[in-house]
Amino acid sequence: MTSMRDRQEGFEKKFAMDEETKFKAMARRNKLLGLWAAEKLGKSGADADAYAKEVVRSDFEEAGDDDVFRKVRADFDAAGVALSDIQIRGAMAELLISAVEQIKTS
Repeated sequence: MTSMRDRQEGFEKKFAMDEETKFKAMARRNKLLGLWAAEKLGKSGADADAYAKEVVRSDFEEAGDDDVFRKVRADFDAAGVALSDIQIRGAMAELLISAVEQIKTS
């Protein structure tokens, strides 16, 4: 019985660690996306950092990526930045890969 309990505890710990890593990767991706978008919007320095924080906070509106995408899309539309939905979503995918790599090496 102890071995089954140990296995269950091991699986629970792994699941918790995987979820924490996933959360960190998404938060890092959103920060990188915010910095990328800030550059496209002509922001730099403290303004770019503040914008990146806004993008990170936008992810807490609902589950999934749509809230982050909508924020960036709306800001690009308001500023007249001509990037397609596919380009924004592509950047989101590429930056997630970068974020995961950064977390693995840190």
